[in-house]
Amino acid sequence: MTDTMDIAEYLAKGGRLTNPANVPTRYRAELMKIMATFVDSELAGAAGFADVINAGPGIKERIAAARIVLEKTDNADKVLKLMGQFGANTDRYANHHPWSDRLARDTAPGAQRNEHDMRLSVLNYPLDGWTDAVVMNMLMGIAVGVQLAEFLTSSYQPFAEAIREVEPREKRHTELAVEGIEKLIAQGETAAVQDSVSYWWPRVSESFGTGVSPRSDALKAMGLRSKSNADLHTEWMTAAAAQLDKLGLTRPT
Repeated sequence: MTDTMDIAEYLAKGGRLTNPANVPTRYRAELMKIMATFVDSELAGAAGFADVINAGPGIKERIAAARIVLEKTDNADKVLKLMGQFGANTDRYANHHPWSDRLARDTAPGAQRNEHDMRLSVLNYPLDGWTDAVVMNMLMGIAVGVQLAEFLTSSYQPFAEAIREVEPREKRHTELAVEGIEKLIAQGETAAVQDSVSYWWPRVSESFGTGVSPRSDALKAMGLRSKSNADLHTEWMTAAAAQLDKLGLTRPT
């Protein structure tokens, strides 16, 4: 960054920040929200899968579920360490919320448990057995892939680098879910899988939030986002519908 270019202009031109010392106040607040949402979602996702490890129909499936729990927790730790550099209390964070708590199964899509828990809304709903877990993991895994592609280009370079390590793990989690669904379908469980798709589709859809956000332009100017919620939502719907079609399943209307 040159002496004649202020930091807003620097970021608007694609500049990168590398440590908390040169991060403006507004930028810091927005970056911390993004990182907290990621960490809270990974911890809540890990807690949900921990409850279904023993529901796996075989050793391979249980190993896959345990791997997801381990890696999601480690993913959270990678980004939590960055939050610690901004002053977050990393020692207490893991116990900051009851990550395994969920809303009632029939709660309408989009509901939040409380305003202090930053997890994506879809992670407030309970998993109902193995079939439900793999379907949710596939649909949400596709959504995570869309979101992580945004973070890979974050103007806060340490965060982008952390996500670069996280992204292939999350991709593999989605692949494991697809493999699990293929096995269930081969075993004649298509109807149960489709029922689960119908339940999770609107809840994953709601995790993208509203199509128009007053923060969107500011986040783009700071290099923390490059696309709107609506654009990300469209990407997810296209990719998820294509995957369902490959599996012989139907996208809910």
